Parts: sequence; C-alpha cells; structure tokens
Amino acid sequence: MNREHRLAGNGAPLVRERAFAAHVQSALERVYRLDRVADVGDYLQGAEEGEREALLLREAHDGALEVALCLPRLETCGSPVADPTSDFAVGSLDAHCQIIEGVSHFVYVVERARVRRATTQLELEVQAEVDKWVVLAASVQGFDALHSAALRARLYEDVSFEHDGESELGERYRVANDAAHGFIRKLEDDYLRPARYGQMHAELRRFFHVGQEEKLRLAR
Repeated sequence: MNREHRLAGNGAPLVRERAFAAHVQSALERVYRLDRVADVGDYLQGAEEGEREALLLREAHDGALEVALCLPRLETCGSPVADPTSDFAVGSLDAHCQIIEGVSHFVYVVERARVRRATTQLELEVQAEVDKWVVLAASVQGFDALHSAALRARLYEDVSFEHDGESELGERYRVANDAAHGFIRKLEDDYLRPARYGQMHAELRRFFHVGQEEKLRLAR
C-alpha cells in the first residue's frame, strides 16, 4: 500500500493539498530569501464543500497569533505544473491558485509577525496575486516573456469575481488583480524580455517587503 493511500485511509486528509502547499511555501521562501518560521502543513484544515481558501487569524490571550489555513481539495486531473500556454482545466487551475493564495497569505502574515510589522487585507491580496504568477512561472522550464504573457492573461485577464464590484470585497479583489497585472507586465518589459533575471528577482523581493502604498506605486 502506498503512503498516500495509507494516510488517507487512516483519516489524514489533504495529502495532495499538503504536499502542494509545502512546495509553494518552499518556492516563495526561496524567491524572497525568507527563513522558515513555521511549516504551513502544521496549520492546514480542509475547507467545507463549496468554500474557498481562507486564512483564519486570532490573537490569543497571551498575545500569540493563532493561525489556521483552510484549503479546498485538488481535482484528481490536471496540474498547473505545465506550459501555461496549454489549455488548463479551469477547475484544476482554480484549486491550485487558491492553495497558492492561501500559502502566500500564511507566509506573508508569519513574516510580518516575525519582524513586528502590520499588514492590510489589500496588501495581502496584492501579494497573493503576484505570488500566483511567481509559483506557476517557476514550474515552467524555459519560462520567457511569451510564456509570461500567456500566463498573465490566464491569471489577470480571463477572470471572474464572486463579489460585486461595488462591495468592499469586490473592490479589494479587483484592485489587487489590477495591481498584480500591472506589476507583472512591468516585470516582463523591464526584466524578462531583456533576460535580466537577477534584477527581476531583486525587484520581486523588493515588492514583497514594501507595504501597501509602495506596492500600488510599483504596480502603476
């Protein structure tokens, strides 16, 4: 009996989701040169049927930050670890992107807590939108500006929103989507097309560490 089946049979859920979340955390820490503070796998729980990813935060009586990350199930077919110009199954890409977003939130909040810096919900969403591109781009061999344009279109142009644009959530998600779209387009023009990869990674790290207003400025 293989390990995945044995774990699932013993009531250990989220085996595939846990493995992908660990991959995403490692990828983000590598790009942003972050030290590991906590393993995301220790804070995972399954989302209810039909619910999307959610990072739950609560301050304990002693001031400690309590965290739980709810993740949706991955579909059994399809994977984003492929050429982004290919025709991904929409459901598969959506589930993987939700996990990337959730892990991005986790990594960002934990790092901000480590350095004792506050963050905003919009800041979290903007960073997560950028991190979707970061993780998926890293999965493609020979990734270049053409690949990026196709992936950018899938992530930021060919999208729909669950919340109305006039609602607080709807406006936040649209602002985050537009900001990430603009920032990735700038990365393509300034660094990816001229193959200035070292400088591109430096710009990604700068973007990660600045706050909300500077993120929005860099995206314009």
